[in-house]
Amino acid sequence: MGLVQNVGESGIEGLDHNFVTAPLEKLVNWSRARSSWPATFGLACCAIEMMATGGSHYDIARLGMEVFRASPRQADVMIVAGRVSQKMAPVLRQIYDQMMEPKWVISMGVCASSGGMFNNYAIVQGVDQIVPVDVYAPGCPPGPETLLHAITTLHEQIESGELLRRRAETGAGANIMIEQLDGQGQSELVTLTSKA
Repeated sequence: MGLVQNVGESGIEGLDHNFVTAPLEKLVNWSRARSSWPATFGLACCAIEMMATGGSHYDIARLGMEVFRASPRQADVMIVAGRVSQKMAPVLRQIYDQMMEPKWVISMGVCASSGGMFNNYAIVQGVDQIVPVDVYAPGCPPGPETLLHAITTLHEQIESGELLRRRAETGAGANIMIEQLDGQGQSELVTLTSKA
């Protein structure tokens, strides 16, 4: 009776670790990583790159993410793609609160991550002021390759169980900054500037 009560109140985390539950927890984390559904939350030009990632060329169906959910109650990953205005901040938080647990956040692009070039009162200077961010995808805008890298990084963290432990202890996101794999890197910017 005690085992059933522990599982009923706190899910799999309520079980004591032993030779049966340890592989079970790994299986649950593996399935969470491969069945994450993102919420549709595109705000600016980064959303175009997010839509391109969902196209057939990049095939995110192999990552279990082919269905962008219109209802936050069916989503567990929020990809904040673009700048967040002060008026949109409460809406973003409401959508995040309505998402099912456990839930994760990817901040896509420099505007979502730090306000970008919009250093003014109307734009939130980092979405981490509103929701806990797990992975930051840099770029202006980051291309599909960078978003895929952010997604696979998030999946690795979900599978390891590290995100749930950190969220339970601190309530904060993982704050993982990945490298940009596409777009204009620093060397390309220098080349473009020198030719002009």
